[in-house]
Amino acid sequence: MATFRQRPLRSGVVKPHNVQWGGRAAAHLLFWLVKGCGATLRIDYEDESGLLNTEGVERPPVIFSIWHNRLALTLRMRQVLLDQRGLARPMAAMVSASKDGGLLACVLELAGIQPVRGSSSRRGPQALLELKSWAERGYDLTITPDGPRGPRCVVQDGVVALSQITGLPIVPVNVHTRWKWTVNSWDRFQIPLPFARCHVRVGKILHVPPDADDAKREELRIELERRMRELAPD
Repeated sequence: MATFRQRPLRSGVVKPHNVQWGGRAAAHLLFWLVKGCGATLRIDYEDESGLLNTEGVERPPVIFSIWHNRLALTLRMRQVLLDQRGLARPMAAMVSASKDGGLLACVLELAGIQPVRGSSSRRGPQALLELKSWAERGYDLTITPDGPRGPRCVVQDGVVALSQITGLPIVPVNVHTRWKWTVNSWDRFQIPLPFARCHVRVGKILHVPPDADDAKREELRIELERRMRELAPD
């Protein structure tokens, strides 16, 4: 059975932070800023997974894996690569249970994405079970395997555990743009500037066997990290 290692907590009950009316107002503003800027982006892509070559055919759900510092580009990527090509499925995404995660959860809800609150440090096991329930309803899942606190571009074991318990394959994704603002944060968060050209790379699909033991999961974690770093050399 897959496990999700979680740091020791001060109490046995962990509740995600929820935003108040001020935070919700900020989320609406942020959503429309992201949507407005995203509409100006020029996006091209290369696909090693074959996932984007199934137009007109209902594809199975998958787990999208993208580095935390690329989150600002995910909404536009989903619209261009999936929605506009008739490949979209409903989607659920893991979001930190922290206060900042509450703001992001509101933005995702406005975009029609179901947020699931949790991480390796807070509500990890609960979040895995919630994501499993959404997968059983036919949802795609999205996870930032190095979030929410890093280290940057280091895959944690949660994404492999999630793949094992849901049976969904992992699809590594990266987006690169030179015209961006890089925040001085732990992950060097990237914010694309208006009219930037963005290149999306969809990597080869990674399958996790349902009977994988600890050693096999670690092997696959290392392999996923290798593939994602190859997609995102910067």
